[in-house]
Amino acid sequence: MGLNTEKRQTIFTAGVCEFADCGYENSSTNRIAKKAGISKGSLFKYFPTKEDFYVLDEITAELISSLEEKVNTFSTDIFQRKIEYSVLEFSWYNLHPQKAKMIVRAFTKSDTDIYRKTVLKYGNREQDIYYWLLQDIDTAQFRWDRQKTVAMIKWFLKGFNDDFLTRIQKQAYSDLEMIEKEYVKDLSEYIEMLKAGIVK
Repeated sequence: MGLNTEKRQTIFTAGVCEFADCGYENSSTNRIAKKAGISKGSLFKYFPTKEDFYVLDEITAELISSLEEKVNTFSTDIFQRKIEYSVLEFSWYNLHPQKAKMIVRAFTKSDTDIYRKTVLKYGNREQDIYYWLLQDIDTAQFRWDRQKTVAMIKWFLKGFNDDFLTRIQKQAYSDLEMIEKEYVKDLSEYIEMLKAGIVK
């Protein structure tokens, strides 16, 4: 007899809450089982190990799928596109705050085995997302070589995102709209600096 889909979803939801609130290292399969209202033995029928249960793949796939549906509506201006992408991403976070919290925890730099595995697993995928975001953009405004300019913008965006993820770890996740406003404001200011140049 196959495993119960509804029960798996209940366990999945309980696990997302646990990983979002406690992180991978401090999470407890005992608490997950209790939240799901099942025995620990039943839990492991669906997810044999704690790492199997770390359902980051499913959550990131859900987020990316949601974003890909709208990418064709984005501006061809590279900087405006990044802002539109960020607003759309935060809209998804507002709809799924626990999943958002889990994603932020997973991709915030830390000295843990699970973070190192996450970087190894998602490193290339992260690069693909940036190049996907930067494809089919209007390059007529570029002063320098297209490939080098796109690479530089990619480095800037990745550095900005990494820094922002680290900073919001210290903030409450209850006000994602405030975090979104802060993100877009800071991003817009840095974009204007990048476009204008930093040398007088």
